[in-house]
Amino acid sequence: MLSRTASSLYWIGRHIERADFVARLIEAALQFELLPQARGGDDWGSAVSSSGAMDRFATSGQVINRTNVIAFLAFDQDNPGSIMSCMELARNDARAIRTAITRECFETLNEAHLAMKTHVRRGKTGDIQGFIDWIKTVTRGFEGAMHRTMLRNDSLWFLRLGSAIERADNTARLLDVKYHCLLPQGEEVGGTHDQAQWTALLRSVSAVTAYRWIYRDGLKPWLVADLMILRREMPRSLAACVDEAAAMLACLRADGGRTGAADRQIRKIQTSLAKLPIDDVIKSGLHEFLQEFLADNNQLGRAVSDQFLF
Repeated sequence: MLSRTASSLYWIGRHIERADFVARLIEAALQFELLPQARGGDDWGSAVSSSGAMDRFATSGQVINRTNVIAFLAFDQDNPGSIMSCMELARNDARAIRTAITRECFETLNEAHLAMKTHVRRGKTGDIQGFIDWIKTVTRGFEGAMHRTMLRNDSLWFLRLGSAIERADNTARLLDVKYHCLLPQGEEVGGTHDQAQWTALLRSVSAVTAYRWIYRDGLKPWLVADLMILRREMPRSLAACVDEAAAMLACLRADGGRTGAADRQIRKIQTSLAKLPIDDVIKSGLHEFLQEFLADNNQLGRAVSDQFLF
């Protein structure tokens, strides 16, 4: 496979996953806004922080509020991490490597591109929840088409590798912002407001039912962290994402015989998560742990680009 084809497949996976995540971020911020003692700008600021685009937003000089943050995260084409930008980039990459993906995968992205203006207009005029629901439907449709129609070869593996790395980054950012930024001063950790925020976070990643299946206790912040970091049964957990990335790299290694820095980096991350009790994570500092994970995951992304000559 040509390096530019591999790069496009990898970034399609990342862009689709990021579009879905940003939609869920906006939805979570909308839910936070409805909670008792909601802090408005702080809750919307947490959405920008979770997206990793706070510096870019700050340079715009805009005030952090619902209208500006939604416009920035959903519709701003100057923001490469906005939903519109991600969907457009994914579709452009798909056009460039049209023969490397199935018709069903391409049509999902192309039809979304053609319908984007209509849904954006509705979102800007007040139906932001409808726009979010539509984006989530599109991303689920692409993922379904990918798993149902793609051959089990390097094209699929690069798509899934990009998705896994992006999903790990998104989960870590979301957890870090919730733990480090959202709880108001004077509020008790594990109190009513804290629990309501953790519930909204679980709902934003479709993990409420999973939490209830795994844990018999009521909602506890450290158990939510355990679910989202260490439980491999949970598809969005850091451990599950790392295992997925490792499996895709193993498939690429077996198929092409290429090994390198990415393989070494993924083993390092897997080792750091192996048999790690959540109590140790909390005691050593959840924020510090997540920051270290984000740095390692970013290094993995760079190592993948170097190893496959993107």
